[in-house]
Amino acid sequence: MDAFFASVEQRDDPTLAGQPVIVGGLGPRGVVSAASYEARTFGVHSAMPSAQARRLCPEGHFVPARMSSYTAASRAVREVFDSFTDLVEPLSLDEAFLDVTGSLRLFGDGVTIAQRLRQDVQAATNLTVSVGVASSKYVAKVASDLDKPDGLTVVPAGDEQAFLAPLPISRLWGAGKVTQKRLTDLGWDTIGELQKQTLEQLVAALGQHTGVHFFDLCRGRDTRPVQASSAPRSVSRETTFGEDVSDEDVLHAVLLAHAEDVGRRLRRKGLAGKTVRLKLRYPPFETLTRQTKLHNPTSDDACIYQNGKKLLTAARAVGKPVRLLGLGVSDLCAADAPVQGELFSEPTEAPAQSVNRTLDAIRDRFGGTAAGRLGGRPKSSARDPENR
Repeated sequence: MDAFFASVEQRDDPTLAGQPVIVGGLGPRGVVSAASYEARTFGVHSAMPSAQARRLCPEGHFVPARMSSYTAASRAVREVFDSFTDLVEPLSLDEAFLDVTGSLRLFGDGVTIAQRLRQDVQAATNLTVSVGVASSKYVAKVASDLDKPDGLTVVPAGDEQAFLAPLPISRLWGAGKVTQKRLTDLGWDTIGELQKQTLEQLVAALGQHTGVHFFDLCRGRDTRPVQASSAPRSVSRETTFGEDVSDEDVLHAVLLAHAEDVGRRLRRKGLAGKTVRLKLRYPPFETLTRQTKLHNPTSDDACIYQNGKKLLTAARAVGKPVRLLGLGVSDLCAADAPVQGELFSEPTEAPAQSVNRTLDAIRDRFGGTAAGRLGGRPKSSARDPENR
């Protein structure tokens, strides 16, 4: 994410847009947690004492950190990531690795996925994200930092060494200030200069472990897999509309598309959930959530949709325009976990599973919008690539 904490502050308070914003401790011993790009032009950066930041940028807007807001934004970003792949490795609230190898058939190549991911993050959070696409974690990380904000840098397989060569040695993972000085004292200022050295030379200068590490890294070799985090606590989808929507048919169509997407992702993960949750945002940023508990966990699109529709009807003032509409399922468990039946109920899950399996097979083969239930598809006013 781009200047994450500061960008959230600028989003939530429009008067801060385009202004130098410094987030962090406001007292005499405070430390800067984040600085907007406008503040960075004055030399302000994270981990700097707030007193120094005030001297550098006396006209800056200093605001205390609001971790609950940043965590909520991070959760929304993570939900976007999870919609593309199950292999997501968070590094922090605002950064993660994604392995999309298994998603290529469904969503397109790495570049296409990166472009859609940026659009979906913008639509879901009104924040920008910079993305690096490469064949390894290290090169993707470096690429993601080179074109901020709102950037996309692609390093095709085979071009890693040429891409890294002109960059300073400070871009090497594990090269702290002491190691950087040692390398520059040897006349090696760029990654390209390290690439010219033999393995024996690097081991002699840096020791066995560090020498081997940098020998591989400077050539873009990084075999570490993306380590997915623990199982998700919820699965959701939301759309921010390009124009506020009052048409109930459009809202219901978007809700149906979200229910189908959420149900499909639950089934792909082998999960079901017991709580259906609705998210509504009215202009400019008035947000409310409503949820309902189910008797048994479900991953059925129709069940998710019907409960979401009831929540929407109960929560929304008639005719009031909607800026954002989201639908999710939480309280997750394994889909095959035993459930408590009702004494006089008729079994209904088997037919639903059959329909869902058929729809999933069609979508997997022909794309996410190739088939759906009666109810239509969202109109083009929804700024959501999955809905177009």
